Amino acid sequence: MDIKTATAIRRLRLVSAPEAVSFLILLVCSVLKRTTDFNAVPVMGAIHGVLFILYVIFWADAWNRTKWSLKTGLFYFVLSVLPTGGFFAERRLRREAEDAVIASRARQEGTVNA
Repeated sequence: MDIKTATAIRRLRLVSAPEAVSFLILLVCSVLKRTTDFNAVPVMGAIHGVLFILYVIFWADAWNRTKWSLKTGLFYFVLSVLPTGGFFAERRLRREAEDAVIASRARQEGTVNA
């Protein structure tokens, strides 16, 4: 894995958890708006919107650089629209990046012919 691919995955990983948190907070704010006089939906909506757009941009870049299959690419996109999906995406992307580093080091050392 080259440095640009690793960076693309890292960016996607770093934005996935905050995007998931903002989605959950937005859901809570939506409930509070309807049950109380508290209305933070415009602020949280904007924050979540920016994080979601960043996630989509970073997802597209990572998909382009990693050459994921259609199934894998769509899987990471679907995780972005699920309330807690960003947490699962972050964990899986971290594992994928760690596996790529291990494989890269093994190739450099000549341990495997991967």
